[in-house]
Amino acid sequence: MAPHAESNGSSEKIATATHEPGLSESKAKVQMPKFPGPPKFDDPYKEREYLKGRLAAAFRIFGKYGFDEGVAGHITLRDPVDPSLFWVNPFGVAFGLMKASDLILVDHDGQVVDGGPVRLLNAAAFMIHGAIHRARPDVMAAAHSHSIYGRAFCSLGRKIDTITQDS
Repeated sequence: MAPHAESNGSSEKIATATHEPGLSESKAKVQMPKFPGPPKFDDPYKEREYLKGRLAAAFRIFGKYGFDEGVAGHITLRDPVDPSLFWVNPFGVAFGLMKASDLILVDHDGQVVDGGPVRLLNAAAFMIHGAIHRARPDVMAAAHSHSIYGRAFCSLGRKIDTITQDS
């Protein structure tokens, strides 16, 4: 049923929703709250520093929730200054202790070109993440975890039941 028009006492007509007499269409529309998004940067170097801080925080969160196992696992972030490079955790630095200044910058040949004091690159991190960043220029970040949860589930030798959208 189409909305109908009512008079408000003047010559102007007010459209009303058919399910609520007297309620105008504009008042009937739900206003969604505006959620804050990531900051916008004019300077790619400032964006780099911001994103490196977020990446280091992601490592600490992974560490807090057990998504690390010794030196296994990695998270990478495409560099906003030079998108052909990516930031990754150095080999041997614990997730829970990661700082932005610890991260290392790697090229697509596996060479460490910048970064923190520990410049050891995990070969598995490079092989997996280098291929992802090379093949998918639209991907900004990738994570690979060796959590106790994932390994415990894999030891069961069965597929994940597709009972939710997450599985």
